[in-house]
Amino acid sequence: MPSSTSNSEVEFRRPIPALPWRGLLWATLVLTAAATAAWEIRARSLGYAPVLNDTPDLWADQREAVKPDSLVLIGDSRMLFDADLDVLEQGLGKRPIQLALVGSCAYPMLENLADDASFHGTVIASLLPGIWMAPPPAPPYKNSVRALDRYRQRTVAHRTGHHLGMFLEEHLAFMKQDDLTLEQLLKDVRVPNRAQYHAPPRLPPYFSTIERDRQTRMVAAAAQPGPLQERVKHGWIPLFTPPPMPAHTPKIVFEQIEQAFEARFGQTAAAVQKIRARGGKVVFVRFPHSGVLKEMEDKGTPREGIWTRLINETGAPAIYYSDHPELIFDCPEWSHLAAADATEFSKRLVPHLQKALGE
Repeated sequence: MPSSTSNSEVEFRRPIPALPWRGLLWATLVLTAAATAAWEIRARSLGYAPVLNDTPDLWADQREAVKPDSLVLIGDSRMLFDADLDVLEQGLGKRPIQLALVGSCAYPMLENLADDASFHGTVIASLLPGIWMAPPPAPPYKNSVRALDRYRQRTVAHRTGHHLGMFLEEHLAFMKQDDLTLEQLLKDVRVPNRAQYHAPPRLPPYFSTIERDRQTRMVAAAAQPGPLQERVKHGWIPLFTPPPMPAHTPKIVFEQIEQAFEARFGQTAAAVQKIRARGGKVVFVRFPHSGVLKEMEDKGTPREGIWTRLINETGAPAIYYSDHPELIFDCPEWSHLAAADATEFSKRLVPHLQKALGE
């Protein structure tokens, strides 16, 4: 009988083709470098510049910097754009920690600080009524939760990738996660609305710079009349007028949203009370807005509605910009202040903050 050989004894060898591997490596490197350079040149020609992305990791860096007696800024993008950290530090005697987030509901941030038993500092909160009341399923609420989750769950890999990413973002213009990734570029392909489909609103493009301490400033092109300003300005309208709920939405969904809305008043008051019980302070601020967006907000969320009830139920001091002529500024794209105006606004806001804080 001929002997048989088991499969396990057969030595498998993968043939390596005789190719000029060194030349292929160099060709790949050259092509990659050329493509990268071309994409960088293209990004800069479109008006992009090397600047940090406002990632959850960048936010988490600042949340980790909060000390028990810190001065903390929370809120939406108006706090982010309109608060000059240098001016507030000079006027209030302490460097603020910027925790405001673009397109976010600030309540989860307030709740997080209230639940931090060691925190007894000062919170200055931008209170934009409609976005403050966003329920948990809504994107503004999820934006805040995403940042908080990263703060609580950061790994060594997250931190390493974050610091490498910051280095690249500060040197390359095409590193724009909200504009120039393949996913975002595909979203720019407009699909017409249909009976069962409503295209999501187009988010504003890159129009600000942000530093490592999250000091944010509007770029000059958005502060001046032109294509960028027009795109940003008119992008707010669909964002503030979402499509109606589908007709087949179960009644219980509306009931849950209404319950979450009503609960937010008590939740906010409880969070403020927790901070104040430990010796901390909370001040609410309504930041400037202009044009058509102001008309829409004032109609949809009038001052005597959410704002007044929240201030009454929390008992916290509040500053409503239009009560003070010196705080009334024009927002070039209706929602945020230009860099120079943000500095001047912060200077004029300081005396009102000092009064509200009892200083």
